[in-house]
Amino acid sequence: MLLQGLKVVDFTAYIAGPGAACILADWGADVIKVERPEGDAMRHIFGDLKTDLGANPTFDLDNRGKRGIVLDISKPEGRAALAKLAAQADVFLTNVRPASLKRAGLDDGTLRKANPRLVYAVITGYGLEGPEAHKPGFDVTAFWARAGVASMTAPKGMDPFLLRSGVGDHTTSLATVSAILAALYERERTGQGRLVQTSLLATGIYVMGSDLAVQLKFGRLASARTRDNPINALANFYRSADGRWFVHNPRGAGGGWEAFCQAAGRPDLVADERFASGKARRENARALTVEFDKAFAALPFDEIARRLDAADLVWAPVQTPADVAADPQAAAAGAFVEVEDGQGGTFRSVASPARFPGADAERRPASPKLGEHTREVLADLGYAEAEIEAMFAAGAAA
Repeated sequence: MLLQGLKVVDFTAYIAGPGAACILADWGADVIKVERPEGDAMRHIFGDLKTDLGANPTFDLDNRGKRGIVLDISKPEGRAALAKLAAQADVFLTNVRPASLKRAGLDDGTLRKANPRLVYAVITGYGLEGPEAHKPGFDVTAFWARAGVASMTAPKGMDPFLLRSGVGDHTTSLATVSAILAALYERERTGQGRLVQTSLLATGIYVMGSDLAVQLKFGRLASARTRDNPINALANFYRSADGRWFVHNPRGAGGGWEAFCQAAGRPDLVADERFASGKARRENARALTVEFDKAFAALPFDEIARRLDAADLVWAPVQTPADVAADPQAAAAGAFVEVEDGQGGTFRSVASPARFPGADAERRPASPKLGEHTREVLADLGYAEAEIEAMFAAGAAA
């Protein structure tokens, strides 16, 4: 595996931090997930449901392939064990608030003084500096709302709506993995680790960077439009006679105009004076959408797909999660992986979003039970059996 031999301490909870650590584990790193005695909150995400689902695929997605231990850092023995882990690690990843880490002696300065090669990665809601850096943040608050993603996503006049679970978190996971790998590459040249930090806020702003670049340059930005009133009718969603939606995206402002009309069965629109130029089509985008709506509503989806593909146009079906799970192209792209269930079988889950042909594992180890590897990891650190028993008796480990 690509990262074999890399030792990562994952002292995170929820999604963004565990997701970043899981990608590193998928790529071969030895990741030790350190939890408090109550466990990562994501272990209990389905706890309020009336029906016991018997599984937690949300937790498993971000924690497969790790070794799991429990340390109580409110106790000196727990703090000492975590510091000892960091002293032998390549990466220490955390999303615990920096002030709490400072009080526990687990801050960047302390741990890197003991291990100068350590890459210390911090994920926060709002960054490490500034008047509100101390505030807690989830992806729906820091990434979605404060970064402007919610505002720029909702069409003008529409109420804001919540994003799906983990969207901002998993995007931040990718940013965090990138930062860690850059710091490890630097360490190869200098021999020194460093502090790296990512935030949900900065990640959200970068995700919307194309729009925000316009805002920063010109001081204003066009609002998102509803489907019936698009900026460009060629860049829009349409529905077939059998009720299936698809989206088309032109190459450039007017790319594929004539071919798209042909695919819709309306070549006459090309000669229509209302749509004779790109500017005219934008001015009359609402009327053009009506014409395309009627045209595609008369055609079955399979015929629309055949015509769009024959014209080499850029389009895609609008798929449900069930459609995605059954999509052979998604499988061929490496979007899914088999994960061990801890009972000799496997279940299907989402793969990390990169492939390494010839080095990809076909299956991933299960996520750890709470504290499953505590004794094993403490023994690896050099603790004697009597010392381990004392830590368990004191409640510093579990």
